[in-house]
Formats: sequence, structure tokens, C-alpha cells
Amino acid sequence: MARVKWEERKFMFDFPAEIYPEMIERLRGAPARIEDRVKGLPSATLTQRDAGRWSIQENIGHLLDLEPLVAGRLDDYDANLATLRAADMTNRKTHAAQHNGTPAENLLRAFRKARLALVERLEKYPADFFARAALHPRLKKDMRVTDMLFFQSEHDDYHLARISELIRLFQRASGDA
Repeated sequence: MARVKWEERKFMFDFPAEIYPEMIERLRGAPARIEDRVKGLPSATLTQRDAGRWSIQENIGHLLDLEPLVAGRLDDYDANLATLRAADMTNRKTHAAQHNGTPAENLLRAFRKARLALVERLEKYPADFFARAALHPRLKKDMRVTDMLFFQSEHDDYHLARISELIRLFQRASGDA
């Protein structure tokens, strides 16, 4: 079955803002889940592309590249802005970063550090902060802080699923399946 592209996904933010602790935990767990998924894979597998699409390392690097956007959107909520800052949907930063030239352990370490800094920041906010809302520029709908955390967690999982897909593809191709 074909996967739904990230840009084509639709989101319903119909859950209570009070589930923010669970969303924080999803964000906290992403680095460990990625590390667990890729540990022991050879560099050649981590940097291999499939039909010109991002490698496993480039998927990891992309998540790292987006951490400043998430922090910036928290700044937007802090400032009570009506609209959140937009993501660069061309992913210029990831394409220019040459993540395949960086050792995987460095990318994983940097992602863990950035993500844990985000989690530490989130844990300092009062509960009512997570109900603040602003317009998401691409989705054209109000997004509470809790919704933004859910959205980011779903984005993490989208790329984790792609990483798993690549691992299966490359294992089948090498006969290791």
C-alpha cells in the first residue's frame, strides 16, 4: 500500500489539550527509537539512497534540521502571535546539509541533544500554555501547543516509518531478510 505523503496528510485536532504530557513523552522518546532502529547498520546502508530519495541518515538529519522550527513555533506561542512561522517545504536546509557526509553517531547525538533541550523547555511551561492556539500557515487551521506537539510527533513517526521501510528494502536487496 502506498504511503500518504506528509504534505497530503490531514489532521484532526479534536483531543483535549490536557494530553500534552503524552505528547512530550512521544517527543522525548524519538531519539532513542531512532537510535534503536539504526544501531548496528553499516554506514553504506545508512547512506544509501533509494531512487534519489533521502537515505536513512538524511531522514535523521532532516528531523534535526527541523528542531529550530519547533523551537521557533514555541517562541510564536510565547509571543501570542496569530500565525505560526511557516516551514520551508522545499527542505532546502536538509538538501544542503550533506548529512551522508556526517558520521551517523554525530547526527544521532545532535538530534538527542536538540530534542532533549526542547523537552526541557516544554516541561517548564504551565499547563494552560498547552491550550494556546495560533494558525498553522500550511494547514490553515488553528493549532494549539498540544496539537503542534502531536503534529511534530507524527512527523517523527513518518520519518521513522520511512527509515524502517528503507531498512527492509535494503535487507531484501542484499538477501539479509
